[in-house]
Amino acid sequence: MSQEKKSKKHTSSEGGMVFSTNKDFDFSPFAALAGQLETPANRKQDLRVQLDKKQRGGKKVTLVTGFEGSEEDFQDLGKLLKSKCGVGGSAKDGEIIVQGDLVKKVVDILQKEGYKVKIIGG
Repeated sequence: MSQEKKSKKHTSSEGGMVFSTNKDFDFSPFAALAGQLETPANRKQDLRVQLDKKQRGGKKVTLVTGFEGSEEDFQDLGKLLKSKCGVGGSAKDGEIIVQGDLVKKVVDILQKEGYKVKIIGG
């Protein structure tokens, strides 16, 4: 009689998985949402643009936050902003980072694309 060894799972009081020793188990908290998240129309998005230089060695970056929708559309918007500004950057963790002080240019691009945009900070 062979018994299949099951992984040890500890659960929190809410029932969510806390730890698994099963190396074949790929857990992603957003895996269930992948493919289900629809991106609202551009005019329904409420984006925030700000200049940031905290924890960046004194270098300035333009941050765009508030995007709701699929990861693919989020990445596409990041690519669009970086290419139209002609600079580098990244799009991750809900923030699009465009290198440099390009707040006005980013706001103009987003407004031309039909997004509602607000500038945060001075």
